[in-house]
Amino acid sequence: MDAIYQCLVVIHIFSAVLGLGPGFVFFYIKRSAHTITELRHSYFITQRLHRVVMVGGFSLLITGILMGALNPVLFQQGWYLACLILFLLGLAMGPSILAPRTKRMKYILTTCKSEEIPEEYKALAQQLLRFELLLNALFLIILALMILKPF
Repeated sequence: MDAIYQCLVVIHIFSAVLGLGPGFVFFYIKRSAHTITELRHSYFITQRLHRVVMVGGFSLLITGILMGALNPVLFQQGWYLACLILFLLGLAMGPSILAPRTKRMKYILTTCKSEEIPEEYKALAQQLLRFELLLNALFLIILALMILKPF
């Protein structure tokens, strides 16, 4: 049983790197674009990376819950419960907050005829940036809770 738990811990750590790591640079990739062509390419890159993030995030959640199932005392730990709640909140932000804004931004990209990035896109990108920074802060808090286990 101990070997299975240790294996889950290793998978959980790798999942955190794959599931959270690339997400911290998404907005840097998009913000580095200065033309519509560069912006379209940045979306292509982030869409590819998003697949890795999804697999890593799913693995992170599954291994975290399995570790709790193998070691039920975790469900009595405040840091563990806080991590689960914050992670689920972060997951919910994707389809509820990030996706609708990203969808509108992608529509602007597909309909734009010039190389200049429209002001409407820039305004939406600024809104999205705030939410992405909030999401990154949320994941940093989760990482800190998992490392420090303060309560």
